[in-house]
Amino acid sequence: MKFNTMIRNAMATTLSLGLGLGTVACSRDYTADYVYSISAGNGTISAFAVDFQTGILTQLSGSPVALNVTNPTTLVATPNGQNIYVIGGTQNSQVEQLSVGTDGKLYAQNTPNITGTYPVAAAIDSTGSFLYVAYKYQNGFGPLSVGPGGVSIFPIAANGNLGTPLNVNVGNNPVGIAVSVPTTTLTSPSVPAGTVYVYVADAEGSAYSPGASPTILSFQANISNNNGTVTGNGILTPTTGTVYNNSLRTYQGLSFSGSTSSALIAGVAPSAITVEPTGRYVYVTDRLNNEIYGYAIATNATLANHGGTLTPLLSSPFNTGLYPVSITVDPRGKYIYATNYNSNTVSSYSINSADGSLGGTATVGNFTTATGPTCVTVDPALGIYLYASNYLDGSISGGQLSPNTGALTATINTPYPTGTLPSCVVAVANGSHAVQIVNP
Repeated sequence: MKFNTMIRNAMATTLSLGLGLGTVACSRDYTADYVYSISAGNGTISAFAVDFQTGILTQLSGSPVALNVTNPTTLVATPNGQNIYVIGGTQNSQVEQLSVGTDGKLYAQNTPNITGTYPVAAAIDSTGSFLYVAYKYQNGFGPLSVGPGGVSIFPIAANGNLGTPLNVNVGNNPVGIAVSVPTTTLTSPSVPAGTVYVYVADAEGSAYSPGASPTILSFQANISNNNGTVTGNGILTPTTGTVYNNSLRTYQGLSFSGSTSSALIAGVAPSAITVEPTGRYVYVTDRLNNEIYGYAIATNATLANHGGTLTPLLSSPFNTGLYPVSITVDPRGKYIYATNYNSNTVSSYSINSADGSLGGTATVGNFTTATGPTCVTVDPALGIYLYASNYLDGSISGGQLSPNTGALTATINTPYPTGTLPSCVVAVANGSHAVQIVNP
């Protein structure tokens, strides 16, 4: 969930990059993962195999393939790696479901509509039961008639098909969304184990909410996971302390729930948000301050009705490169990576599990990418290869993680050609390989 409105601005330019096709592989015997990259330039998705020994990307035969959605901005994969969802469109915004074959090739399924327009980010809960898509404008609003945004909540069937979406209104200009893993202990007297929280980075500050500060909106999701049986409809209810601007609460008669207590400020220009795999910390990139803000998720049982509430880390914020637009955590929950669009780098950090603070391999040196890195993903099978889509270069940069520090070194032959203006990238494990597991 990540590089969004900047894509739409760049699409108006006459920038043209040639479509590069990699070598077609003859065998998948050594494939640990598959990597998929969407092209905002020509509306396609490219598929690559990851060599388990080197991390080299080899483009699959028949790749790239055309998408049904226009202007693809982001994509996410189900936790089991069997389905990918590409989010795109502007006034006509949609989600395209593609199933992942045993050979890594993609097969188009359905393309349902989102409940709003101009989607910006997406996330899936850890059980693979719900897809959350944040969008910029509720129906009836748009760039010429600004208004509040929202979240489309799609139930995911066992075969990956998306059901009829529910809708939740949020503040002005949402830019990112993230979902926590179910809690493993009681977080408050009224919030049992198994509770799921959803966090929306809300940039605020618009024609109808002048002077508003960016905030993080916190929600409890209606999801219950009892011994692997998931129930609920995924709908979002604001947690205590979640704030909407007063102007948004009554704007043109729209109804917004939520507390009017002090807002949780999220820098000056939040661009992406993530929750680390143990569900204890939230991190937000600020593209103008060139920083990462860290927050702790409340787990104190004495705070009645405050489950999911965020508290800024004492050590926060943490410096990044120039214009960070994407953030991810490695599958083991040890390291965080942020792409810096204007620096052409990826910053690396270690996570202190005791307090959530970030250690700076980034202070030693950043990993250099090609021009304009946007999205970033880490392979789930081995957890040692990182890939970043390079928007202005039409390529994917590959790096190998140091198991001791999280620092990155370039994989062989990086960067790898992909479609024009690649806006995002995601990795899934090959079905024959295990997936890294985090033990909270």
